[in-house]
Formats: sequence, C-alpha cells, structure tokens
Amino acid sequence: MSLKAAYSKALEGKSLAEKDIRYIIDLSLDRLGELLGCAHDIRTARFGNDLGLCAIINAKSGTCSENCSFCAQSGHHKADSPEYPLLSADEIVAAGATAQGHGVTRFGVVASGKLVGDSDLRGFAEAVKGLASRGLAPDLSAGILDHSQLKVLKQAGLRGYHHNLETSASFFPQMCTTHTYEEDVNAVRTGVEAGLYVCSGGIFGIGETWDDRVDLALLLRDLGVQSVPINFLHPIPGTPLEGREVLAPEEALKLVALYRFLLPDRALRICGGRVTVFGEERKNELLGSGASGLMVGDYLTTSGGAVDTDLAEIKAAGLMPEMGS
Repeated sequence: MSLKAAYSKALEGKSLAEKDIRYIIDLSLDRLGELLGCAHDIRTARFGNDLGLCAIINAKSGTCSENCSFCAQSGHHKADSPEYPLLSADEIVAAGATAQGHGVTRFGVVASGKLVGDSDLRGFAEAVKGLASRGLAPDLSAGILDHSQLKVLKQAGLRGYHHNLETSASFFPQMCTTHTYEEDVNAVRTGVEAGLYVCSGGIFGIGETWDDRVDLALLLRDLGVQSVPINFLHPIPGTPLEGREVLAPEEALKLVALYRFLLPDRALRICGGRVTVFGEERKNELLGSGASGLMVGDYLTTSGGAVDTDLAEIKAAGLMPEMGS
C-alpha cells in the first residue's frame, strides 16, 4: 500500500479500499505536505483553477427546537445568540446583492428550526425569486422540507437545498437527541429526488473519530450529494461544547485532503470555523488541501474573515472565483 496507489485510484474516480483509507489516516504528519499536494492535484483534475464562492445570511435566528450540541441557536442552550423572525425578502435580496459584488455565485438563505410553516414558506419563495432574478444561485437551509415545499421553492427559482448530516449515524446521538439521524438522511434524499443541487456535510472537532468522518463521507457519496460543506467547531459559550479544544490545523488539513480522496468529484466547500482553527494569518492554507469552494463573509452567529483579503489570497494561490456553480 502506498500514497501513490491511493492517489491513482482517486484521480481515476475509483473508490478507495479500507486499507487505502486507513493508510491515509495513519500517514505521519511529516508527510502532510505530500498528502496535500496529491489532494490538490485531484481537485485540479476535476475543477481546474476554479474556486466556488458562496455566502449565507442568517435569515431567521434563535429558539430552535433541536438540541445540537455545537449550536448557539438551540433553544435548549444558554448561548447569547440573536433571536428574530424571518427577515423580509428585500433584506435577504439586498444581502445577496452585496455578496454578489464580491464574486459570490451561490447565496444561502439559512433559517433556524426543524420545520417550515406556510408563512415562512411564502417568505422564502419571495426571497428566492428575488435572488434568482439577480443571477444568483439561491440555496435554502431551513430544516426538513418535504417534496411539496421543495416543489414550490424550485418553481420560485431555488437552485440548492442545504441540509447537513453533521456526523456519522453512530456518533449522532451524542450530538443531538431531539430528532433522528434517519430524518436528516431522508431530508437529503428528498432534495436529491427533487432534482436540486444538494449541499450536505458536517462539523468536525465535536468529539467524533476518524471512522465517524469516513462513514459520513461515504454516506454522502452514496446519497448522491453534489456539494459537501466542511465546518470546524468554533466552541461557543453556553453550548455543551463550549470547553472543547479546537482541531489542530494539521488535523483539519488532513481531514480535507482525506475527503478529497474519498469524494474526488464532489465540491468540497470550506465553511465555518476556518478562522477559529487557522487564525487570520493562516486561514487560507486550506486552499491547497483539496478544497474546491469557500464560504466568504460571516457565518450564522460568528464572524468570518475579511472578504477582500480572501479574494486576494485566492488570486495569490493561482485560483479564480468560478463564474457560475
């Protein structure tokens, strides 16, 4: 077994055997640069020098019914998180226009909560229509949507449905107990069946093992998910994970590289926690780890890096924002 053999399989789009996966996980850190180089070559073979840029707006915040251990918006925790109902379509479209001015092509409307009522559904549809009219690809992350709701939103111009699985099936009960893992998996399946661009990934550094990380990647592959957001835990006071140590940068880089080997043809988007793990000075090291997309601007309840700095560093890395995604 060798890194070269695993690299050749991934480059050809073949699935890695268990021994290949274990080899990468066990690879010593003094070979991290070699691993990252291989991962970057795999992404370049699929995506060229294009880097997909996306941004989000926290369109409805707080008092979520679910108790996900990492989330500041859960009504079960005591985090100091903003609480407000769904923003107007005009406010959402204005935020999308600002993001578009920075080269963003996909704009995500994110709302707290598990289910969507009729009033919010109408609000989402109006916002999606406005974003689509500007030439943006509107995405929605609003909990578990059914076929009929997705049909309404798709007719309004929705391009993508975002619903993270967060972690593996075996670790999920340690992270959330207010709904089942299968509910989340079914939500992803519904999005795929609706013909939407489905974005589903996870959050890392919450106590999961490397096996949990692999299980999640392989499930996302088998579900037909097209885009996989990678988030790193940003411990927030008032949540159950407030005292957890953040991932070491080297582990985060290795994780992204492993996901590129496991998902050679899928978009890997680096999202929350980038600055938390790497700091402002090192945050774009991930651009050479196999990632093909980047979330810019602020996240849900935490701040991101400066967009102009990100754009400059993307150019310095020899990459360019893709014109559509």
